[in-house]
Amino acid sequence: MATDTGWRPLRRPVSVDGRITTPPFRRLAVTHALALSGDALVTVALAGSLFFDISPTAARGRVALSLVLTMAPFAVVAPLLGPVIDRVQGGRRLMVAAAGAGRAVAALFAASWIDGLLLFPAAFALLVLSKTHAVAKSSLVPTVVEDREDLVGANARLALAGALVSTAAALPGIVVLQLVGAEWVMRLAAVVFAVAAASALRIVQVHPDDPGGRAMASAELRHAGIRLAAVATGVLRASVGFLTFLVAFALRRDHEPAWVFGVVLVASIGGSLVASVVAPPVRRRVQEEHLLVGSLGLIAVVMLIAVRVGGRPAAGVAAAAVGMAAGAGKLAFDALVQRDAPAAAQGRAFARFEAVFQLAWVAGALLPVAVTVPPRAGYVLLGLGAGGTAVAYAAGLGANRRTIASRAARQAPTTTFE
Repeated sequence: MATDTGWRPLRRPVSVDGRITTPPFRRLAVTHALALSGDALVTVALAGSLFFDISPTAARGRVALSLVLTMAPFAVVAPLLGPVIDRVQGGRRLMVAAAGAGRAVAALFAASWIDGLLLFPAAFALLVLSKTHAVAKSSLVPTVVEDREDLVGANARLALAGALVSTAAALPGIVVLQLVGAEWVMRLAAVVFAVAAASALRIVQVHPDDPGGRAMASAELRHAGIRLAAVATGVLRASVGFLTFLVAFALRRDHEPAWVFGVVLVASIGGSLVASVVAPPVRRRVQEEHLLVGSLGLIAVVMLIAVRVGGRPAAGVAAAAVGMAAGAGKLAFDALVQRDAPAAAQGRAFARFEAVFQLAWVAGALLPVAVTVPPRAGYVLLGLGAGGTAVAYAAGLGANRRTIASRAARQAPTTTFE
């Protein structure tokens, strides 16, 4: 309660049985950062054992196969694990802990099989559990945030902390890789995952899970607003996949040095980090839906600039813009689902949408892999796709609002006849 002078009393620390504990969101942030750090170490270990051995003559075919195989983990997460997250009391927190513990075990097996064929099922398990963590984390956020208006900010803080900490974790991983080999990087990842699992068990939810209510939840999840936002976010994810491989193959055809692609990759990552900083204050002024429209519009405008500029600068600018737009759009979409989808179905919702978004990324990436697309033509396609989607999404939002208003007006004067 505010006083006459405008001061507000300090909130009491979160406590359990009288003992002061870490605030729930901060505990989730620590857990998430640890999990992403473990993922970064796994990436370093795999890079030192299996990856980067694609010959130039076989690149397109093997890249296309690799893209298709990235869908496999979602085939497990979406139909199987999403419902488990929703049906079990405390299932979101327990699933985050189980994903950490499972990855610790899988990483230990992977360390033992680092040079053998059994590494592949272990790596697949690590991928599945990584996606499981992402889904459970997204559905857990609303239960540890007191202010539901701060969902974009909460998602942004998790994304930013995770990106910074995982990048820092990769550095000692590279040192360990060079000194003692990939198997010890995997063992280090196992330790980090185990700590993440222990941290997850200590998360205290401000708002408890609400398992059950499947019929109601299923109907609500077909809400037109969520479907429209999912289409817009899917286009953003497809744009990331398309631009990544458009630039990669264009630089390869032009025999550009590897550092050029590195700069483009850094620009994309930088754009995502900027989105994590910029999106929360923008959300305080506009709704999540408008943030999505603005993200699509940013790509449309910047692609026009890229077409005119061309060359290396265009690739860097385009990568930064798409990274920023996709980052901001995903933050907005997650907050929209956390805001509008029933609590009893958010696990299933995030699992299904993540599968759809990964499919969109693969579809976008496959086009420049299968067909040679000149960079400027690719920028035009990106701009037209994003701009058209922004217009269609804005129009759909307007139509949806009018439909809701019309139904509310018809239902206002209710009269019951016996």
